[in-house]
Amino acid sequence: MNKLFAAVATLVVLSFVVGSAEARRVPPGTDADIAERIRPHGQVCLVGEECGEGVMAPMAAGEPRSGQQIYDRFCAACHTTGAAGAPVTGRADDWDARLDQGMDTLWDHTLNGIGAMPPKGTCMDCSDEELQASLDYMLDALD
Repeated sequence: MNKLFAAVATLVVLSFVVGSAEARRVPPGTDADIAERIRPHGQVCLVGEECGEGVMAPMAAGEPRSGQQIYDRFCAACHTTGAAGAPVTGRADDWDARLDQGMDTLWDHTLNGIGAMPPKGTCMDCSDEELQASLDYMLDALD
């Protein structure tokens, strides 16, 4: 019984392997199969370069985003709910201990993250000015 089960299981596994290779019409383990599995799945072109079809064009440099725009896109999810201990925007009690540490520390935490907050609140393309505007936006809500 165990030999029969093992034989059936082997046939089932082989049918999946053969079926997936046939679906791609490339024999598994060949150079073509390996090239297909590791091929790039996207491209990005640089400013000034001709972008081909399906290539993500870079964003044009423009006016800096406002503090509210940065807040709404990157900060609000945690700072409106208090997720993972984030101080809630507009709730002074949440910010008192942080403000007591000084603005330099608050700015360091904005740039480098602290606890569950990732560096720059995940806004890796934010300028320092945009991050400062977002921090100011949250602090202005305390007044």
